[in-house]
Amino acid sequence: MLIVKKFGGSSVADRERIFNVAARCIEDYKKGNDVVVVLSAMGKTTDGLIAKAHEITPNPSKRELDMLLTTGEQVSVALMAMAIQSMGVQAISLNAAQIPMTTTTAYGQAKLKRIDSERIRHELDSRKIVVITGFQGVNKYDDLTTLGRGGSDTTAVALAAALRADRCEIYTDVDGVYTADPRVVPNARKLSEISYDEMLEFASLGAKVLHNRSVEMAKRYNVELAVLSSLSCAEGTIVKEKTKMEKMLVSGVAVDKNTARISVLGVKDEPGIAFKLFDLLARHRINVDIIIQSIGRENQKDISFTVDRTDLDEAMALLRENMEVLTAQAVECNSAVAKISIIGAGMTSNPGVAAKMFEALSGVHINIRMIATSEIRITVLIDEEDANRAMRVVHDAFSLAE
Repeated sequence: MLIVKKFGGSSVADRERIFNVAARCIEDYKKGNDVVVVLSAMGKTTDGLIAKAHEITPNPSKRELDMLLTTGEQVSVALMAMAIQSMGVQAISLNAAQIPMTTTTAYGQAKLKRIDSERIRHELDSRKIVVITGFQGVNKYDDLTTLGRGGSDTTAVALAAALRADRCEIYTDVDGVYTADPRVVPNARKLSEISYDEMLEFASLGAKVLHNRSVEMAKRYNVELAVLSSLSCAEGTIVKEKTKMEKMLVSGVAVDKNTARISVLGVKDEPGIAFKLFDLLARHRINVDIIIQSIGRENQKDISFTVDRTDLDEAMALLRENMEVLTAQAVECNSAVAKISIIGAGMTSNPGVAAKMFEALSGVHINIRMIATSEIRITVLIDEEDANRAMRVVHDAFSLAE
C-alpha cells in the first residue's frame, strides 16, 4: 500500500513534534507500506521569512520572495529525514527541483503542471521513506515557485494522483471535519465522511481544514482523502466522491469572516455595465462571490457584491479610478460583515431549507443583507458581530449536534 501523508507547520513546529510525526510515519512503514511525507515549513517560519523580506524592501520581487520562502520547507524535510534516520529507518528528503515538480511561471501563485515520479519511485523501491517539500515547484526557467495558500495540501494531493497512491492523509490540528467550528459551537459533531462537493463548499466558505484547491484536485483525480489529527490517533473524516451515509439534509454550517461588501451605486441601467464592472475585477484577479443587482429605476441601478477582505482596498481603488467608465455615481464598502452558509448534498430534494435557516436567524433578530444559493449551499451575508451567534442558532435549527 502506498500512503501519502501531509503535515502542516504546527505539526512540525519543534523537535518534539518532528519526532512525533516521524514515529507515525515509521509505524505505517513497518506495516509494509510505502510512505511519502509532504511537509510545510515549521511553525511560523513562513511568516518570519516574509517579515525579513519586508525589513529589506516594502515591495520585494515575487521571484526573490519565492526563492526565500521555499527555504522554509527545505529545513522541515531535512530535519524530518534526519529524525527518521535516527530512529533506525532509511529516509531521504527531496525538494521540488530534485523530483521535479513542474509549475506555471506565476511566482507566488504557481499551479502544478506535471510531477515526474521516477525519482520518488526509485527511492521507495529502495525502502526509504521519502520526505518532500510542500508548497513549492519549479518553473520552465528552473526557478523555484510557490503555490500560494494551501499549497502543501495541493502538493500532497497532486503527488497522490501522480503516484496512484492508495490513500492521501492530511494531518491538521483538528481531528476531522465537523458540522461547525467546535471552538464556536461546542456540541458540533465530527463527520465520519463527506463528499468532495460538500468539502469544497466548506473549504471555500471559511472552514480552514482543507484548502479548496486541494479538494478540487482530489475530485478531479478521484483521490480519497483522510483528514486526521497529528496530535491524536482519533479516527478522522474521509473525503470521497460517494458516501455510504444517506445524504443528510444539511451536513454543516460554515462562517467566513474574511469578506467585505462593495456597492456600486447609480450606474446606468443598460446592457454591458455589469460586464465592464466584473471584467475589470477579473482582470486584476479579484474574485467576486455574492452578487445582487437592484431593479432599474429612472434609468439607474445599484450593483452590490462581496469580495475577500484582503482584496477590498485594491477593488475599491480600481472602482474609484473607473467610476466614469462604469457610469457610477458612488462606490461604498462595508468590511464589518460575514458570510454564514449551510451545506448539504441532501438540500436539492428537500424544499423549505432556506425558510428554516431564515426563521432561525429571524428568531434571534439577525438581519440578512444578501443571499446566494447553489444546489448544495445557501449563503447569507450578515453583520460580523452576529456571526458566531448565527452559527450556533442555525446549527441547532438543523439538529446537527452530537
